[in-house]
Amino acid sequence: MSTTNAESDAGTAGSPATRSANERTAGNNGVNGLKVSTYINAHKILVFPVVLGLMWYYDNGSTDAYIYLAMHGTYSILWLLKHAMYADRRFEQKLPVWVGGPFLFVPLAGYYVAPYLLISRHVTVPPPVVALALFVYILGIFYHYVSDAQKYYTLQIRKGLIRDGLFGRTRNPNYLGEILIYSGYAIMSLHWVPFLILAGWVFGFFVRNMLAKDRSMSRYPDFAEYKRRTGLLFPKLW
Repeated sequence: MSTTNAESDAGTAGSPATRSANERTAGNNGVNGLKVSTYINAHKILVFPVVLGLMWYYDNGSTDAYIYLAMHGTYSILWLLKHAMYADRRFEQKLPVWVGGPFLFVPLAGYYVAPYLLISRHVTVPPPVVALALFVYILGIFYHYVSDAQKYYTLQIRKGLIRDGLFGRTRNPNYLGEILIYSGYAIMSLHWVPFLILAGWVFGFFVRNMLAKDRSMSRYPDFAEYKRRTGLLFPKLW
């Protein structure tokens, strides 16, 4: 997507797949389909039943399984609260089910691999690894939701580049938060596959979207200075 932090770049879990789906429906407004937010919200709503179902099926009521449920579950609840309080208007666009299903919902379902690997294998996660996963996850929650809220409410007051707060050192704090959140899940799985899936999203979609966002923001006279003092993804500290 080529939107900027002055125009709602969103930086959400569904946004890369949304772009992919949009590319497949050029010239089709998807009037008879479902809103993009419906596909994404359905995925979030299913997190609790999916993870609990895995725990029931594999007879795994371990502390690690419940920790994962709490992590992914709270993220999903926060997502739904965000949608209710400061929703991304782009997600009001409609997509036909034959596009939204396979090109949006199904790719997002790849994130269910982490709990499957954790729960089905009855993994015992060492306490230091649990601590690391929680540290990364909580930091990601902060960056993701706080930056989205900052962007949304700042743009209610003024338009233009957002160059302070969480956007003061990185141009994509919301993407950074998203990556950290799913890194926390991958760490809990103690398996390389969730990291591979996350890498596919990052290098297949996130990076492309961030670069497109930079190209769009370059029309602002003060963007060159802003780019010089910020990182594309990770905060530039000096």
